[in-house]
Amino acid sequence: MRLELHSVSADRTRAIGEAIGELVRAGDAIALTGELGAGKTTLVQGLARGLGIDDQIVSPTFTLVREYRGRLHLLHADVYRLERVQDVIDLGLDEDLAEDGVLVVEWGDAIDALLPEHHLTIELTTAAADGSAGWQDEPRRLVLAGEGSWDERLTGLAGTFEGGGRRP
Repeated sequence: MRLELHSVSADRTRAIGEAIGELVRAGDAIALTGELGAGKTTLVQGLARGLGIDDQIVSPTFTLVREYRGRLHLLHADVYRLERVQDVIDLGLDEDLAEDGVLVVEWGDAIDALLPEHHLTIELTTAAADGSAGWQDEPRRLVLAGEGSWDERLTGLAGTFEGGGRRP
């Protein structure tokens, strides 16, 4: 299933992330894609809130992986600076994921082949990038694509946000 959502603010992007965080299950993997500054870390901040995590969520760009504890163990990775697939394998993320983890990978399209078959991909773009006009406060377009168990979950998410519902 494919779902397109729009955000006109960082708070709205966090609200979308929070709703996704409420839907994730142990063993889930989410690949985030999009240009620099599109809101990937902002989305993860909301996702963490949906997992009951109160910690400050910051980009793992220079540390590669940040871990947080909530309802599930959140592994927030950024593979932008990694040059080889083996570097990602060496991080051992699959071991934590197998237990009670949820993996969120910024620049996840770079390692798509390493993610579980039924993962969620979220592409974030700015209005300027997709040619839209008239949105306020750094508008974003989020395209969510998932298969398997994500079909049902995305259908529920679509209902939550139809007509601009679930506002922060």
